[in-house]
Amino acid sequence: MIQFDAVHKRFPNGTTAVHDLSLDMPEGGITVLVGSSGCGKTTTLRMINRMVDPTSGTIRVGGRDVLQQDAAELRRSIGYVIQQAGLFPHRTVLDNIATVPLLLGWGHRKARTRAAELLETVGLPAEAGKRYPHQLSGGQQQRVGVARALAADPPVLLMDEPFGAVDPVVRTQLQDELLRLQKELSKTIVFVTHDIDEAVRLGDRIAVFRTGGHLVQCASPAELLARPADDFVADFLGAERGLKLLSLTTLADVPQGPAPEGARWELVLDSARTPLGWRDTDAPKDAPLTPVRPLRDTDALLSALNEAVASPAGLVARVDADGALTGVTSRDDIHIHAGRAHAEASVAA
Repeated sequence: MIQFDAVHKRFPNGTTAVHDLSLDMPEGGITVLVGSSGCGKTTTLRMINRMVDPTSGTIRVGGRDVLQQDAAELRRSIGYVIQQAGLFPHRTVLDNIATVPLLLGWGHRKARTRAAELLETVGLPAEAGKRYPHQLSGGQQQRVGVARALAADPPVLLMDEPFGAVDPVVRTQLQDELLRLQKELSKTIVFVTHDIDEAVRLGDRIAVFRTGGHLVQCASPAELLARPADDFVADFLGAERGLKLLSLTTLADVPQGPAPEGARWELVLDSARTPLGWRDTDAPKDAPLTPVRPLRDTDALLSALNEAVASPAGLVARVDADGALTGVTSRDDIHIHAGRAHAEASVAA
């Protein structure tokens, strides 16, 4: 969908922001651009919709050279989301979302109908459409920003550190929402962040840049974590890249067995077989239960390892979609499967 062919960007002051970049961004996937400040990731993003023009080289979107297209028309065909949403403060939420459809001549009624549909799509109540941006929380404003970018149903969505200004809990919720939307809509998304954990969680491919706009490595999250191209990439990924790799593997293939009987720690269930907590059989009968956080097959191995370490029994309670217990998995089985997952990722890389 998006192709960079020997693209170079040098600003008038002599600064090279992007150096001889050749990179393909596959259709229907999320390509994440990461790197420290000044590495050229935002300039790369902004060259796609011609907010910045390249000094040399060719950028194609859908097979068409962006420099051969009218800049304003190109931008209206590409969704764009920035940090802190960038909403128009004097317009209602509905009118903010309807901005691009109105510019494209949809007509007021059709544009507002589309805006109302997108409110629901991004998880906001209908009454939010009548409010102004200052009446929304930061997370709600970012959802409106995503809705506005999707309003004209563009095939490409550019996101420049869109979740960087919200607190960690809201950030996780927005990441979940983006993954849900992407599963439904299959847009071609280019996402800029400096947070490697966010990149690993969201990206189908991650492109790592170093200062001066040099692309060092572009690979799937598993390949990147298992086999970084050089010390720079390894340092950027951090000392816990092995744990990050576990966030990409689920519990689905890890064996489970029945909850143990006669052991010191007993798993207490309610009548629907929902785990309530761990009981210390050596403690008084009225002693409070130790909390349990049941996991499903779709949960990450990293979450399972964390739960196994926190569990007094060293076990993870596994449940089905209804929350009923299906079995337990031991810390040892998680360790074994984690080792296999790392080895498989290394071979694939």
